[in-house]
Amino acid sequence: MNLDPSDIVYFEWKFVTISATLVFTWITMLVLSVGSYLITRDLRPGPEISRGQNVLEALIITIKKQIHEVSRQDPGQYLPFIGTLFIFILAANILSIVPGFIAPTGSLNTSIALALCVFFAVPAFGIASQGFLGYLKEYIKPTIVMLPFNIISEISRTLSLAIRLYGNVMSASIIGAILLGVIPLFFPVVMQVLGLLTGVIQAYIFAILAIVYIGSATKKKKEKKKVSSEQ
Repeated sequence: MNLDPSDIVYFEWKFVTISATLVFTWITMLVLSVGSYLITRDLRPGPEISRGQNVLEALIITIKKQIHEVSRQDPGQYLPFIGTLFIFILAANILSIVPGFIAPTGSLNTSIALALCVFFAVPAFGIASQGFLGYLKEYIKPTIVMLPFNIISEISRTLSLAIRLYGNVMSASIIGAILLGVIPLFFPVVMQVLGLLTGVIQAYIFAILAIVYIGSATKKKKEKKKVSSEQ
């Protein structure tokens, strides 16, 4: 039994390797692209809208509400990034119920790639909010002695994001496979449902932690503006 989809190689030639992780990531992206096109091709205002548009609007409103509640900032600037993370992880985990589909989020490579997106997004949003020097100053507060500890904190939380997502998705697949061999009827179905629920929760947690990290990098500037306006 392969623990990681990256261990399943479909094609290899010199330095080019096509693994299950890559293939099912492409499939997930294709499903999302086609689904997005079908839902958004007939968007219209008014009370009479399609069911797909209704679901889409409900999803966007929910994501924006969560971003605002966590960051206490305008969710519009974070919505494309956080929404993309959440929807990709959610879709990849939900598609795992399809026979033969392997969730790419069960690969450590995918989890690390998603965590790195957050890792680079945090300073990007922080610099955009506070300026380059203003953001770098946060690493030496309250004293320059804290610089290495703050850098280690940035790296460790990135690793935490990757391992949390990888571990939970992979463990659900392994347990389901084991139960399928021992008790091939009822319990695998239950574990599949629980695995699906876990996947949804992991998508939510990953997105929430991402906005927490980004929000902490940008809130300093927002707080300064608020204080100056009150004075």
